[in-house]
Amino acid sequence: EVQLQASGGGLVQTGGSLRLSCAASGFTFDGYAIGWFRQAPGNEREWVSSIIQSDDITYYADSAKGRFTISSDNAKKTVYLQMNSLKPEDTAVYYCAIDPNGSSWKHGSRYVDYWGQGTLVTVSS
Repeated sequence: EVQLQASGGGLVQTGGSLRLSCAASGFTFDGYAIGWFRQAPGNEREWVSSIIQSDDITYYADSAKGRFTISSDNAKKTVYLQMNSLKPEDTAVYYCAIDPNGSSWKHGSRYVDYWGQGTLVTVSS
């Protein structure tokens, strides 16, 4: 069974940093693109960043560029999202998921088939 579990969220002040982790199982880890998504109360679930693991290619939403870094460790079957210079508008539940064909930069979350429970990031003013 495909499983992706996000962890590492917490409470941080504006300007602080967090590193989120995504533990994957149930599929060929490096054979798929993996994305990070987030959802704030009342908002749609939006795409944040993806990594095309076979080629080590990364993509970022405009909101994440210059502040967030996505990476992966195939041995640990884990994808990371390093978040620096956090802002209150980054407050959301963060999810990791298989990014179908690496297309979420264009389609958002609508074609994602497998979701975990996510991890909450709260950035205080």
